[in-house]
Amino acid sequence: MVADIVFRIVGGAFLAIAGWGLGGYITDIWGPERFLLWASVLAISGFLIGLISTPFILSRIYSGIVEQTHSIPTSRMLSGIVGVMMGLLVALLFSVLLWRIPGWPGVTFPIVLSLLLAYLGGMIMFSPSRDLFQKFVSGHPTHSLNGDAPPPTGNQAGLMLIDTSAIIDGRIASVSQTGFLQGTLVIPRFVLNELRHVADSGDSVRRARGRRGLEILNQIRMDGKVHTEVLEIDYPRAKDVDAKLVGLAKDMGASIVTTDFNLNRVAQIDGIKVLNVNELAGSLRPVVIPGENMQLRIIQEGTEAGQGVGFLEDGTMVVVESGARYLDTELTVTATRILQTAAGRIIFAQPAKE
Repeated sequence: MVADIVFRIVGGAFLAIAGWGLGGYITDIWGPERFLLWASVLAISGFLIGLISTPFILSRIYSGIVEQTHSIPTSRMLSGIVGVMMGLLVALLFSVLLWRIPGWPGVTFPIVLSLLLAYLGGMIMFSPSRDLFQKFVSGHPTHSLNGDAPPPTGNQAGLMLIDTSAIIDGRIASVSQTGFLQGTLVIPRFVLNELRHVADSGDSVRRARGRRGLEILNQIRMDGKVHTEVLEIDYPRAKDVDAKLVGLAKDMGASIVTTDFNLNRVAQIDGIKVLNVNELAGSLRPVVIPGENMQLRIIQEGTEAGQGVGFLEDGTMVVVESGARYLDTELTVTATRILQTAAGRIIFAQPAKE
């Protein structure tokens, strides 16, 4: 209440002074005989307007600032401030010479140069790749899950945000053991919270999946092959975890590790690098070409009459023409064509000729 009154008085006083100055400007044009009348009317009007409107104006400004900065990490804002200060410092060095220019250029040029260099310095340092305070700002602290193991440096210092789906999937643990993941695996707090909610679910299947995800994270931590950190950050205005991940990846310049097809597409549209575990698994499957023979067991009938279905060791489905009569039998088949889809690949084959 007291702050509201103070803001109203300050706003009213500011507009009253502006009104008094405007009255002087008007009388300079129309004559000085009515200066007191014009200055008084405009000063009183300005005071009343400021008294009434200041809280609304300040609330709009505050809301606008919060709306624009709520998803920006504090560390990046501090880096931007450092950039502005560096720009102003450089401008000050040049302004010492520019102030000696006689006339209006000696006043205007230093101001314009200061604004320009402050803007450039702020924008350059605001870039995620130049975030100087990411590890030190309390607004977004991180803590390592690998004990005292030092974080990777140089080419290994890439940031990878992991999605809940990739954690529950479990294959990321095997990938990390091979050493293919280079950089720091970052688990945002909101991803951990979602994983905990899944692990506490009343549904037995969801609960088992959530607990498996927590075990996978612990396994990655114990292996120590990948430096892993938890990032204490949230995006309260984002509706779901996927939106938070995309926003965080854009702010940090990080990639996303996921098995979620929709998140994969959304992130790619936003120009974010995606490490899709499903795509990695698909690319590592042995190449099969038409005419190649394979050994498999027919375990069920296909959707078409006479078809039999079997699976390779990597899980690839093989549809065998006229294979229904070989049900529960292991035989050699010859690949005829390969169908590649977003979900994987299907091999069509026929029993090999003797």
